[in-house]
Amino acid sequence: MSENLSGVVVAFDDSAGLGEVERDDGVRFPFHCIEIADGTREIAVGTWVTFELLCKLGRYEAARIAPT
Repeated sequence: MSENLSGVVVAFDDSAGLGEVERDDGVRFPFHCIEIADGTREIAVGTWVTFELLCKLGRYEAARIAPT
């Protein structure tokens, strides 16, 4: 999928580099820090973002995450 979606970061673990984005309709998608578009590898909980969905291992994950 390449549709741009929007949502908010609801969880992020700095030490593991794993987090979750909640889409506007309440659906949550996991992500790994390598998917943060600006290359920083960290993002604050509560940050509003745009993202795309990427199918990995049979599930959708947030990708190309960019703060708005």
